[in-house]
Amino acid sequence: MKQKDIAMFIVIGVISAIVSVVASNFFFTPDSVKQQEAEKVDAISAQFDVPPTDSKYFNKDSINPTKLIQIGEDPNASPFNGISQ
Repeated sequence: MKQKDIAMFIVIGVISAIVSVVASNFFFTPDSVKQQEAEKVDAISAQFDVPPTDSKYFNKDSINPTKLIQIGEDPNASPFNGISQ
């Protein structure tokens, strides 16, 4: 190939890319599709309202479900290393 042929391929490629971008914006995406509206969201604040202390729903003597409960003592400190009891 000659140097003129390579330059001609590059020029044709650039021109065809520009034409395809312009044509796709003109034909395939009309102006009504390009604009979108988003719903507005309220700002998040760090303030937390404390719930009322109704004894029907909130019991100060109830069990904490997030606390680890252990029944009995575990004699095997490393159960997965293959040593049996």
